[in-house]
Amino acid sequence: MKKLLAVAAAAGLGLSGLGLGATSASATAGTSGAFRPASLTWHACQPDIVTGAQAYDGLGPVKVSTIIQCAELKVPLDHARPNGQQITLELTKTPHQGTGAAKGDIVVNPGGPGGEGALFGPRVYAQNSASMQAAYNVIGFDPRGIGFSTPKLTCDVNYSNAPRPDYGTGGRRDDAEWLKKSKDYADACYKNFGAHAKVDLLDHIKTIDSVQDMDSIRQALGDKKLDYYGASYGTYLGQTYATVFPKNVGRMVLDGNVGPKGVWYDAQLNQDVAFNKDMDYYFGWIAKYDSTYHLGATQSAVRSFYYKLQDKLAEHPLTYTGGGQTVAVGEDELVDNIQNAAYRRSQAVWNSYAAALSAYKAGDVATFAGTFGAATTGGSDDNSFAVYLAVQCTDTQWPLSWAKWHADAVRTNKTSPFLTWGNVWFNAPCLYWHAKAGTPVDVGHTKDLPSNILMFQATEDAATPYAGALELHKILRGSHLVVQDGDRTHCIVHRGDLRPGGVDSYFDAYFLNGALPKTDTVHVSQLGDPVPPAASAKSKAEPSHALQ
Repeated sequence: MKKLLAVAAAAGLGLSGLGLGATSASATAGTSGAFRPASLTWHACQPDIVTGAQAYDGLGPVKVSTIIQCAELKVPLDHARPNGQQITLELTKTPHQGTGAAKGDIVVNPGGPGGEGALFGPRVYAQNSASMQAAYNVIGFDPRGIGFSTPKLTCDVNYSNAPRPDYGTGGRRDDAEWLKKSKDYADACYKNFGAHAKVDLLDHIKTIDSVQDMDSIRQALGDKKLDYYGASYGTYLGQTYATVFPKNVGRMVLDGNVGPKGVWYDAQLNQDVAFNKDMDYYFGWIAKYDSTYHLGATQSAVRSFYYKLQDKLAEHPLTYTGGGQTVAVGEDELVDNIQNAAYRRSQAVWNSYAAALSAYKAGDVATFAGTFGAATTGGSDDNSFAVYLAVQCTDTQWPLSWAKWHADAVRTNKTSPFLTWGNVWFNAPCLYWHAKAGTPVDVGHTKDLPSNILMFQATEDAATPYAGALELHKILRGSHLVVQDGDRTHCIVHRGDLRPGGVDSYFDAYFLNGALPKTDTVHVSQLGDPVPPAASAKSKAEPSHALQ
């Protein structure tokens, strides 16, 4: 699933599976119980974490960067060998601001796989209501292999240098080019962190490994129960934890829900369809404000402009040098960026991409490249991408036949062309992955499943489609579901719905008082589409050297 990161943002070859299904859930829990983590020692955070937290200082009255604390937790690389090699997780605590003891700790995860969680903690805290800030500490953690945790998984820092090969529609030269690129990346990952490396992280970075780490975090905090908020892929961590450690669940919120039956190959095909639908809606929004963006007065006209541009950049990537840096925009870079419009329905996001497309049409290459461009040299931190693949490629066995991938993509692309081939190539290293693939935990398959889980979901969520949330709601017997009808934002908590009876009111009531909605499912109205800021787009004149 491409960029299942709650962005800004969800995958081995011919190797025997490692069975971690429903029948092994209790044994898995017992394995984690054999390891007793040390208590946490909180201290001042390193400068990079403080700097990262400063980005959230303006979200509320509390400057989180001034109160954040850090700790490190050693956990087994392999929880089946609790006395064996250890790795280190980085944790943050944004402490409650009330008098007396905190009501508890809320452990949070932003999704991914590959999302950095240490800095998600202060973000969640900053967006919490004053009542929540007074009551709870918020605990963020970088899952194994990610961010400030060590070792940090990285495979090829030059992998994303622009322009990357065009996506193609199957059978073109880019198939062979992308397949080689994907195999090379998988080989690099194995060389750095495979069975013969100093730390065999690739064999121990499945969802179940992070779930066991989460229970170690609970123990290290000294908490009898885990209170948890997970977004996007974080919901898969949560539902798996609730299955493996059902008696250890306190209050659990899942926001933007992964359907467990589709992990992960089918899920990315479902995602292709949902993204196409949301992007068509976005093109219609741009058309509604044609007097601002000048890209066409109808949805079909804007769609036509976009796909002509995508085809042009596939054949002739744009290169721009400015400010001492050279960036390029090809088909890959265009899609990777503009897909964020389907993640977050906000004025800032929707206007940014529409204005950049408008600037391109007017001949303003600098603005266009500034929004969509990626560096051509120098490399970049591939940590998030590497962890994404390492988790998804080993959680479960993906199809081993390129012919199947190709046939499914060709079929899906006929009706949903926006993301289909981009998703294929994003996940293609899993065709060549060297680490063992496992069997996912059978979510919900436990007699002690907690009945107080609270779920949140937008009906038009593209990254985690609504059908998956309904599937999970049925599986998590006794769970309650808050649905925001018509909303297109991925993950709806802390997205501005502060109305009485709105999304955040249910979130607060649950954590503060344990209050669940009075009915199994409650529907909340959407907030509505954003409106462009006045004179937002630079394009006000007829196009000069525009794409025709």
